[in-house]
Amino acid sequence: MDSPADFIVIGGGPAGSTVASQLANSPKHPKVLLLEAGGLNAEHDLRVDGQRWLTFQNKHMNWGYKTTPQEHCNNREIDYSRGRGMGGSSAINFGVYTVGARDDYEEWARVVGDDAFRWDQIQSRFKALETFHGELPAGVDAKYAAPRAEDHGSSGSLHVGFASEWEKDLPPLLDVFEQAGFPFNPDHNSGNPIGMSVLINSAYKGVRSTAADLLKPQPENLTIVTDAPVQRLVFDGNKAVGVESNGKKYLASKEVILCAGSLEGPRILMHSGIGPAQQLEKFNIPVKLDVPVIGQGLRDHTFVPIVNTRVENSTQRREFYGDEKAMAEALEQWKKDGSGPWSRFACELGIGWFKLDKLTSSEEFQKLPEEEQKYLLQETVPHYEILTHFPIHWFIPDFAKEALNYSCLLVFLFNAQARGEVTLQSSDPNVPLLFDPKFLSHPFDRRVAIESLRDAFRVSKSDGYTKNNVMELAGPKSDSDEDLLEYWKQNISSSWHMTGTIKMGKKGDTDAAVDNDFRFMGIDGLRVADMSVVPVLASCHVQAVAYVTGATCAEKLIKEYDLA
Repeated sequence: MDSPADFIVIGGGPAGSTVASQLANSPKHPKVLLLEAGGLNAEHDLRVDGQRWLTFQNKHMNWGYKTTPQEHCNNREIDYSRGRGMGGSSAINFGVYTVGARDDYEEWARVVGDDAFRWDQIQSRFKALETFHGELPAGVDAKYAAPRAEDHGSSGSLHVGFASEWEKDLPPLLDVFEQAGFPFNPDHNSGNPIGMSVLINSAYKGVRSTAADLLKPQPENLTIVTDAPVQRLVFDGNKAVGVESNGKKYLASKEVILCAGSLEGPRILMHSGIGPAQQLEKFNIPVKLDVPVIGQGLRDHTFVPIVNTRVENSTQRREFYGDEKAMAEALEQWKKDGSGPWSRFACELGIGWFKLDKLTSSEEFQKLPEEEQKYLLQETVPHYEILTHFPIHWFIPDFAKEALNYSCLLVFLFNAQARGEVTLQSSDPNVPLLFDPKFLSHPFDRRVAIESLRDAFRVSKSDGYTKNNVMELAGPKSDSDEDLLEYWKQNISSSWHMTGTIKMGKKGDTDAAVDNDFRFMGIDGLRVADMSVVPVLASCHVQAVAYVTGATCAEKLIKEYDLA
């Protein structure tokens, strides 16, 4: 950049793209520079809806992180994928578009003392971001999904909705949930996710949506530089005035907005001399500001699978996934008009969130802080999640072709109380931090793991489900506490919902680094706006939270700088 931009945004994921788009499109058109560490990710074939489960395997699009060996998970190193390139993790995630519970946002507002984070304001931002496509395929009963127009947007850049073709065994499986006592929820994005729903996808007409869509058409006052990883911030005294990327300096006349996420944001700060002094000194990084909480507070959702092969003709997966020719022909059809098997298989899922009475009456629950108990008892806050129709065969090495007729349920652990950390391991700013989420280290989390899996058996061991089973491919040995917990330890995966490492709070909060206006406390001209600042672990798959975090920060900047 010859002359400085007004604003520099670091990171082209959901939060960064939203901040950059909304600032650049504000009426006064400030100059915005967006720096993205990866490439453009522009090839249309990366958007095949049914292949959203495979995109993360593209090495150039994924940082390829792993956790440190997890002490409470049999010392396993667990996949910790993060998206690289335009769209960030929305370019490699599994296309689940869920906004969480209205009480998540009420809790956020309470923690930071700011009504801007309350559900009514958050929901209006969600609506502005999306164009919602609520049509169901012909012949599908509205009992499975009946969203209200007033809960959704119709003019945003992000196309979300239901798949236009469904696998034939999806409605019957939803009926099995109903028979097992799980109520239907007509719309999980209404602010109350409790119940069994049909998934709203970040996709439309067979094409996945990513954060890059927010930047099209690209405004003239927005410059995007790809392959530009940021090593550190540039300061003038106590003010952040720019960034350094691959030896080049980029300057901002107004502010730098860090949107690099829960794993990368702390790295950039630490290598700029902002973070826990002890860690910085150990790696000979001059301390600009001692902030012990940077990199602390890491939270995430995790899951395990339950997998059974099914009787002939109960699914059509083997005919498709077991036939290279069928998949190739389907891709040609998709390239023509976005239709066909690649817009059907694993494109529409059942998803549900539920409460656990056994959990709230447990000793582990009673020992939680009073505010946390109160939050977990709120009407709309779930204790675990089930997701159906996950294409598990792509994640298990040497999955037998004859086993492709299968059903896979994922069980997700919510509201984990474990607080992990990301820490320095090198004085080289291009070396990633160490990631230790401390999965299952908290007694409450172990209790949720046990009770959620046990509750999921109400479906997976019900007559309506087991009548179509042939063989169990994955599941715990028994329903004893010991066997359920051991199954989690041996099979746990991260949902890649890393949250909370540069936490937002009130001035004076000992665990907070950022104020309610996203300003980094103690450094001028620097804001952080991504999942790292979010002070609650939202009850959802968090890409939507990243988008709305960016939108909230942009709104505050536009107001403060009188850009409207």
